[in-house]
Amino acid sequence: MERLARWVRAEWGPLYVAVRDPLRERRLRAAPMAAGAVCLTALLQYAQNQPWGYRLVQDAGAVRAEDPLWQALLRTPLSLFVPALDLPVWGALAQILFVFGIAEICLGRWRTLAVAYVATLAGTLYARIGIALGPHAPFGLPASDARVVDTGPSAAVVGLAVYVAWRYGAHVTVGAVTTAMVVEVLLKENLAGKEHLAALMGVGTLCLSAALRHRRTHPTLAVAPAEPSATPPAVRP
Repeated sequence: MERLARWVRAEWGPLYVAVRDPLRERRLRAAPMAAGAVCLTALLQYAQNQPWGYRLVQDAGAVRAEDPLWQALLRTPLSLFVPALDLPVWGALAQILFVFGIAEICLGRWRTLAVAYVATLAGTLYARIGIALGPHAPFGLPASDARVVDTGPSAAVVGLAVYVAWRYGAHVTVGAVTTAMVVEVLLKENLAGKEHLAALMGVGTLCLSAALRHRRTHPTLAVAPAEPSATPPAVRP
């Protein structure tokens, strides 16, 4: 039990400390963007289930691989907050509040949005590439997936979870999330699962570029010890 406690502190201790104090002092005010995203998602869910709102939400935030690329790019930011119609909305709301909230506290508002958008955009662009490759290619998709409505926060949630865990040294968590996404694709090979892998690849590129940038700006200076002289210094009389 003591060994498990040490591992938990090593894995999640820095992240817990980073989140604990802001939440203790300001509660939900520590993550206003995440709270706003939850409200926006709930509003879009309500609107798309109304006769007057379904077409409006689809035109503003529904992305399909068959759509023109410029149209998909315009809709991608809002599509992140449009819940999938075939999934329970409480799952999307809980994901946004928990993962976006932690990310906002740890990374800041704009970096959180940037990572979330990169993850979502990676999945959106992958769908087009996968359909172009065809169903028989290793990472290909059937042509029917071009008509699938691609919305929801899941790709952004996966990307943010991995990025935050990497930033705070929770490497086992990074591996666990990645493994879970691979297993998801192996058990149920569909567009959503493969988009999650594409999101991980996009966020992994961000992590790699951040690590390389850190090495350039904070190089490790290795100072070699002075070698002893081959001949002793001359002693003056």
